[in-house]
Amino acid sequence: MAERPLAGKIALVTGASRGIGLAIAQRLAALGCDVSLSARDAKRLEAAAAEIRRQGVRACSIPADLTRTADISLLAEKAEQLLGPPDILVNNAGLGRFMPIHDFSETDWDIILDTNLKAVFLLTKAVAPSMIRRRSGHIVNIASLAGKNAFAGGSAYCASKWGLLGLTQCAAEDLRVHGIRVSAVCPGTVATDFSPHGNKDTSKMLQPEDVAHAVEMIVTEAPQSFISEISLRPTQKP
Repeated sequence: MAERPLAGKIALVTGASRGIGLAIAQRLAALGCDVSLSARDAKRLEAAAAEIRRQGVRACSIPADLTRTADISLLAEKAEQLLGPPDILVNNAGLGRFMPIHDFSETDWDIILDTNLKAVFLLTKAVAPSMIRRRSGHIVNIASLAGKNAFAGGSAYCASKWGLLGLTQCAAEDLRVHGIRVSAVCPGTVATDFSPHGNKDTSKMLQPEDVAHAVEMIVTEAPQSFISEISLRPTQKP
């Protein structure tokens, strides 16, 4: 148990086919957790689940488009059917499109807000009742330092992440009385293919495993307390 402190626990991780989400799913599996993985790319997602099963835990892949409310409902239902009700929900799926606000279309705005914010609300709402019945659970939202700092071209992305931090803090207050801990991780730029890095040195950037480590810290915290928010920055500026 000391080596696999999450043995017997079940997690649901979104955006789990690559990058930060995959690193988080792998870390939770290494801690003994069974994992439901979700993302849009079914082939890549199943390959990720197969890799995780080699760690000796159960893992399933559930393709879903989190801009579709029906997909979110089916994701929550299938995750519970296949592995059981999640003890840990990691809302990691995210989308970024960057341009001046006057060039944004309403469609682009809606896709970003639906993916980064509305989907978190709907999945939290879907898993909360079973967590409340069990009087335990972790919900970890992967936010961003962009939820605290404005930058040119980031209107929709920043709005979604500022909103996500507000949602996280309010959900924490609503659910802590039921033994459920809701936390946010706010990384700076991570070396993934999420956004172009230009001429920056990716070796100096945060790595997906750094975010996974922060999630590990949160979900292994002693039961009498919880870590409400972690901000992550690289040691050196890339």
